[in-house]
Amino acid sequence: MAAWLTDPFRDGFTQRALLELLVLSLACGPLGVWILLYRQSYAAESMSHGMLPGLVLAALAGAPLVLGAAAGVLLAAGAIALAGRDERVGGDTGVAVAVSALFGLGAVLALTPAVPPRLEELLFGDLLGASRGDLIAAAALAVAVAVALAFAHRRLSASAFDRSAARSLGAEPARWELVLLVLLALATVAAAPALGSLLLVALIVAPGAGALRLAGRLPLALAMATAIAALAGVAGLVLSYHLGIAAGASVALCAAGLAGVAQLRTR
Repeated sequence: MAAWLTDPFRDGFTQRALLELLVLSLACGPLGVWILLYRQSYAAESMSHGMLPGLVLAALAGAPLVLGAAAGVLLAAGAIALAGRDERVGGDTGVAVAVSALFGLGAVLALTPAVPPRLEELLFGDLLGASRGDLIAAAALAVAVAVALAFAHRRLSASAFDRSAARSLGAEPARWELVLLVLLALATVAAAPALGSLLLVALIVAPGAGALRLAGRLPLALAMATAIAALAGVAGLVLSYHLGIAAGASVALCAAGLAGVAQLRTR
């Protein structure tokens, strides 16, 4: 049994993949709890899907995907903000149209002959192909998100649980919702090269959903979300190695599976 668990991590590329997932768990796990408490899971999915054009343009230019992810997130955030201002169609409808248009644009660009054959990587990531530079960039962004969440804990919790009292404590809810979306953008950029534009949202939302089901207190939920995200990373890489399936998809499935198991708990 020990060899079955350790064999996948003999090679340097799987070790880098594991380290990247563990670092991402420090940010994505707790962030997912806050995203669900603020009911921003749709924003998380929209931002990750809408950044595809930025990833494609980075592939065209031969630039690091993390730069394309950053540009794509900015483009998606701007399009979502503009679409949400149209009160005639409603915010959710406007966002859905904007994100669908951006994802479609990214797909069209990705299928042009000039694009290198990296569409699968852009959609689903290249977890096992992470370089040392990718790892450093992901770690820097993830640690920045984790530290910011720790410093903002008091005001985020006040705004999440009692919006009326939050203002008297100096925590304007709208301002901290914006802070949370900025941190979501950073986490999205950090995870995009490893998990792509389609799978990264699983590592953010699923561990948070499982932790909120299992934990009765917020600090415990934040810790459990980190643990669930890390466990999903380890289990995903082990299953990927032994079953011969894509690493990123395996990690996303493990995260969703752990969240599903958590939902079976009765209170």
